Amino acid sequence: MPKRENNSLRKRITRYAKVSGAMAGAGVRVVGAGLSKGKKGQQQRAKALRVALGGLKGPLMKVAQIMGTIPDIVPPAYAAELSQLQADAPAMGWPFVKRRMAAELGENWQSKFSDFEKTAAAAASLGQVHRAKALDGRKLACKLQYPDMASVVEADLQQLKMILAVFEKYDRAVSTNEVQAELAERLREELDYIREAKHIKLYGSMLKGIPGIRIPEVVDKLSTSRLLSMTWLEGRRLVDMAEKSRIEDRNAVAVNMFHAWYVPFYHYGVLHGDPHLGNYTICPDNAVNLLDFGCVRVFKPELVQGVIKLYHSLCQNDKEMAVDAYKAWGFENPGKELIDILNIWAKFIYAPLLRDEIRPLEETNTGVYGRETANKVHVALRKIGGITIPREFVFMDRAAIGLGSVFLRLEAKINWHRMFNELIKGFDVKVLALQQNKALKEQKLQ
Repeated sequence: MPKRENNSLRKRITRYAKVSGAMAGAGVRVVGAGLSKGKKGQQQRAKALRVALGGLKGPLMKVAQIMGTIPDIVPPAYAAELSQLQADAPAMGWPFVKRRMAAELGENWQSKFSDFEKTAAAAASLGQVHRAKALDGRKLACKLQYPDMASVVEADLQQLKMILAVFEKYDRAVSTNEVQAELAERLREELDYIREAKHIKLYGSMLKGIPGIRIPEVVDKLSTSRLLSMTWLEGRRLVDMAEKSRIEDRNAVAVNMFHAWYVPFYHYGVLHGDPHLGNYTICPDNAVNLLDFGCVRVFKPELVQGVIKLYHSLCQNDKEMAVDAYKAWGFENPGKELIDILNIWAKFIYAPLLRDEIRPLEETNTGVYGRETANKVHVALRKIGGITIPREFVFMDRAAIGLGSVFLRLEAKINWHRMFNELIKGFDVKVLALQQNKALKEQKLQ
């Protein structure tokens, strides 16, 4: 049995000290007092915060990156800087890796592989990946979690709470309590590689028969709660593919990405919340390899119905339908004023789907949430006394903005309207509930 790692007070205090030191060195302690004193000063402090968090790596940096995509959680200058963070980290050295592998699979762990590469193929905020070969000859990707991550996560979540409290004190347009709760729950789930293995199998089931999408196979005998071994999928980075491909190939990849993210959502109520460029690669035939399944959320069927209803309300300019839709999203008692404000955001997010024509995504459909749109929403929310963002919104928005960035990078030109309507054709909330229940039960995720 692998040795259990405790979420210890000592380890959390060590992390607190590291984070607090970085923040102090960046001058972040004066953020609360000076956020409103000049645009240039705000931009300088925002850049300092990004540099500090980028140097820390770990979960806090990853969460900050997500925060940069959620409108109005932090001031625009900070969102712009935080969205540039990348969840990369220095890899553990070979002596360290050997100790970690022995802790997971026992002292004779190397005898369970015919080959295991000493140098990591990739490293991120919670762990790193090594190429390996199983005894049966299969090529493997072995995802090994860094030590003491439970303590690091808890320490970083406390720091996150403090950082958000500073921003909320400055500007009460948005309450961050629900956002904090959602980020904390998802981040804790990402530490559980047994759960992630179930997510991989779930996606294999949901996307079975859907062309252009490939899911790895889990090797259970070589996996634990902190080690996840799966078959290696060959492919190249989307950035490399996008720069050297024909428009037909780029469009094909965009269609496959769209289906990879949204077939599970609209047919099963399951969403991958992190379209980060490191979470997939592209095959020569334009198929998409999905590689990381830590950030996955299950939504109630009624919310999926609400998402579709909001789309129809925008198409038909139906305010009453919009009220029902936002209630399903978790917004409490949305009145006319709030509906009008939220629809500024909704029309921005749904824009590519509203017109029946082949079109690219505009520049505003990416990055930090379109500047003018964000400012309009922010000013309007302050006038009506602020809002509490529902937990469900966090990764819905993250996925939509992240995928928009991907489609823009591909310069894809597609009839998004027809593709979306084909996907939701014949939608029945009761059928979705049955499909979701069956799929989750099969993987023991309920």
